[in-house]
Amino acid sequence: MGAFHRGLGEVGYVEGRNVAIEYVAEDRVDQLASLAADLVRRDVTVIAVASSVPAALAAKGATRSTPVVFLMGGDAVENGVVTSLSRPGGNVTGVTTLSGDLFEKRLGLLRELVPAAGSIAYLANPSNSALAKLAWRVRAAARALGIDVLELNATSAVEIRESFTVLVQRRAAALLVGPDPFFGAQRELLVALAAQHAVPTSYFRREFVELGGLLSYSADFIDTYRQFGVYVGRILKGEKPSDLPVVQPTKFELVINLKTAKSLGLTVPQSILLRADEVIE
Repeated sequence: MGAFHRGLGEVGYVEGRNVAIEYVAEDRVDQLASLAADLVRRDVTVIAVASSVPAALAAKGATRSTPVVFLMGGDAVENGVVTSLSRPGGNVTGVTTLSGDLFEKRLGLLRELVPAAGSIAYLANPSNSALAKLAWRVRAAARALGIDVLELNATSAVEIRESFTVLVQRRAAALLVGPDPFFGAQRELLVALAAQHAVPTSYFRREFVELGGLLSYSADFIDTYRQFGVYVGRILKGEKPSDLPVVQPTKFELVINLKTAKSLGLTVPQSILLRADEVIE
């Protein structure tokens, strides 16, 4: 949120001085439509959606006039949020982190760290329709590397725990966590379970690694939130979403935790260390 406010500030907006922000949150997908409708009824100037494809679609479905700015990892065109990245059209634009396009890279990094892995587990949130569509990417990338995929689903903390029980029973050598806001909110639990069961795990945000997770590969989230704030500010100034192309990240970061690697008995190849943007020791 600090980066979001910095982005707003770049355009001249400071919360409490010349802009008021209503903060709302909902982790149940079936409640997103009513939440978006309520924001429209409040007659807000712009709806900023820092979440997922389902949340962006809910906001888009609630209004054709109130500007909507999203920040999400899914494919905005493929999922019907905008008609084009360069010419969004309508009342919706935003920033994408391209999280769904990074599975191949994240899986390849896991393979480098655990070269003998014959199978990996993939954890997804089935209530996130965009994430469910991305399972084929994981299967294709794993097939290219000669790895089997154990697909697991979780929509609650209880199901996350159950998923770890299954992956241990099935002897999956590593875990790939799908890029979903729910998993981001459950990062402490995910990192703790990965440590408890000694499972090498690849995450979609650096915060997991800062908590003790093994590695992450993602867009620079601080910069994407700053750009998100800039777009909200530009629309507050009167620009139209249809005139603002969807922002795509230009900087990606690899973060690895050497202490965690050591606890897992892994030797981090020099090739990964040289590519890492940050090494936590």
